[in-house]
Amino acid sequence: MADKDIYRRPAPGTQPPYLHRPYSSTHKRAPTRPLVVLPQTLSEVTGPVFGAELVAPNAADLTRQGRGEPLGERIVVAGRVLDEDGRPLRRTLIEIWQCNSAGRYLHQKDNHDAPIDPNFQGCGQAVTDDEGRYRFITIRPGAYPWRNHHNAWRPSHIHFSVFGPAFLTRLVTQMYFPGDPLLPFDPIFNAVPDERARDRLIADFDWEATEPEWALGYRFDIILRGRNATPLEDPAHGG
Repeated sequence: MADKDIYRRPAPGTQPPYLHRPYSSTHKRAPTRPLVVLPQTLSEVTGPVFGAELVAPNAADLTRQGRGEPLGERIVVAGRVLDEDGRPLRRTLIEIWQCNSAGRYLHQKDNHDAPIDPNFQGCGQAVTDDEGRYRFITIRPGAYPWRNHHNAWRPSHIHFSVFGPAFLTRLVTQMYFPGDPLLPFDPIFNAVPDERARDRLIADFDWEATEPEWALGYRFDIILRGRNATPLEDPAHGG
C-alpha cells in the first residue's frame, strides 16, 4: 500500500456516523459544523512507530497478569489484520481492553456494583507477525448496564485498537460474540447502517483456535479498507 493510501479517508457511508440519535453520547460529541480536513505531513508518515519492544512478555495473556487466575470463562481470540487486497499488516501493535466476567472495568469511573476481579486488569497488547496474525488469551467479558436508555445493557464485547505504521493511523473497533441476545438492542452496534458490515463486528467461533479442555476459540479478522472492511469507531465515543 502506498504512503498516500495509508491516509486515504474511508468512502462516505462505510462507517458509523458521528451523530447516531439512539446513542445518547453522540448528541454532545458529534461535530455541528463541517469538518476541516488537514493535509498530512512527513511527520505523520514517518512515526512514531510502536513495535514489539514495547510489549511485555505476558501482555497478550490477560489471564497471567495477576497473582492468580481471574474468574470467568477462558477464551482465545485470534485473527489477522489485512488490507483490502488481502495483504497482511505486519509487525503492527494491537491493543485490547474489556470489562471482567462480571461486567465491570478496572476503572475509577466505573460505578457498576458488579465485583472487581483483582486478578484481571482487562487490557493487553500484541504485535502481528509476518502474516498479520495475532493471538490473545483472555476471559469472556460480561454484559453491563450503561444508562443510555431505559434498561440499557451493553452486549459482551472487546475493544480493539490497531496502530499501523504511525500514531495518527490508529483505528479503533469492537468485537462482539455470536448469538448474543443483546445485539439487536445495542445502539453502538446498530450505529453501523449496513447489516453485512455489522456482521463483520461479530467474531466467529473457531475450532482451530479452541484448545481441548482449556478454552474456546474465536476468530476476529480486521480488514482495513474496501468492500469487506471492518467498521471502525470514533475513538472519542468509547463505550
